[in-house]
Amino acid sequence: MIIKSKPLPLFWLKAGGYLLTKFFRIFHFNKLIIKPVEIKSNHSYILSCNHFSFGDGFLGFYLAYQVLIKQGKMKKLYIMSLKKQMEMNWWLRYLGSFSVEPGKLSVKESLAYAAEILSEPGNLLLFYPQGNLESCHIRTIQFQDGLAEIVPQIKGKCQLLWSSNIGEYFESLRPSVYFNMLDCGTSEDFDFERLQQQVNRHHKESLKQNIRFTKEED
Repeated sequence: MIIKSKPLPLFWLKAGGYLLTKFFRIFHFNKLIIKPVEIKSNHSYILSCNHFSFGDGFLGFYLAYQVLIKQGKMKKLYIMSLKKQMEMNWWLRYLGSFSVEPGKLSVKESLAYAAEILSEPGNLLLFYPQGNLESCHIRTIQFQDGLAEIVPQIKGKCQLLWSSNIGEYFESLRPSVYFNMLDCGTSEDFDFERLQQQVNRHHKESLKQNIRFTKEED
């Protein structure tokens, strides 16, 4: 049985996003640069990112705040989290988390619950399709099958968004993060293999744009 979420009201999402932005810019990061895409109205949203650090959830929320909440496109935030993490941290469900147990029969229930959430316009699912932590500098993003199971079950319009988040230090003691967004279409024209190809082309191009290195063979 899955642990369902009890997401925060929009007021608290706005307040949390404002405070997190202030904290990031004053205390933690040198620069936070977003290369945005057009956000469709009256859709739900899947925001997928590469999974390279413990702080990815905070970075994903920051991005959602800047490009969706501040534009009035998003109403509720949901995050798929490992059940063992939610059992150890009960408060996660109040931040929008719901549980998943890879390899268990309850996985199908979790994926169906995600599709149910995304059938309501204004809801956003923050999703990390790699399933594991990997360096942001890898050249190929390997997707697990979750999206292929979720998207066909969505009833309604859902926009699929990707962001290749690249962290670097360069001239500063504090890191900078570059959010390279990609519009991957909607649930109505979804193709899992094509999505992976789009994302990997985009990720390689993001690395070329955000990392200083001499020209090399692919």
